[in-house]
Amino acid sequence: MKLSIVIPVYNEVATIADLVKLVCAVDTGLERELVIVDDCSHDGTRAVLEKMQAAHPDWKFAFHEINRGKGAALRSGFAAATGDIVLIQDADLEYDPKDYKALLAPILDGHADVVYGSRFLGGGPHRVAFFWHYVGNRFLTLLSNMMTNINLTDMEVCYKVFRREVLQKLSLQEERFGFEVEITAKVARGGKWRIYEVPVAYYGRSYEEGKKITWRDGFRALWCILKYRFCTDT
Repeated sequence: MKLSIVIPVYNEVATIADLVKLVCAVDTGLERELVIVDDCSHDGTRAVLEKMQAAHPDWKFAFHEINRGKGAALRSGFAAATGDIVLIQDADLEYDPKDYKALLAPILDGHADVVYGSRFLGGGPHRVAFFWHYVGNRFLTLLSNMMTNINLTDMEVCYKVFRREVLQKLSLQEERFGFEVEITAKVARGGKWRIYEVPVAYYGRSYEEGKKITWRDGFRALWCILKYRFCTDT
């Protein structure tokens, strides 16, 4: 069985090399495929990735010529991934690849088709950070749950893992951070897919350290929650 790890990257020159080392250090017991998508970084990230590409011809790389957003980068990554299981990994070191085994276990044990991490279930270290980000995340998750009739605790979490056949049946459109809402709504609408959550560690960054999500993304997520409640496509 093969695991595809899809890593969307935008302006992460300070973290991407360390993140990839951590990913490679984790032994999941599965064949591993790295799929790294650079979303038109302009801080030197692309040069770092091009060196990786030369050193690791077995890894997959895609380079966007314009900045399109996380959702677009993930769609590029999903299209290139060939694994039986697909896992999303951010490039900013806020999430620890040591959590892979816990994330994969419900799928490998035959219980789940989709697994979400959760920063709010407990079980790992969490950096104390922004109160209003926490409130916003919980509010958006609650509203998403009301619209989808599922009971997630952390809809906006980076760590999402899918059986490949689930992704193949989804038509994804969102370019930026609305992706989290869209994929959650469409997975929930699938009905038959078994969704699990597991606790994950979280090492949140400040804006000075490179955090990118803002209140504007929160408003977009709110709009997407309403949009995909009534959108009938999959």
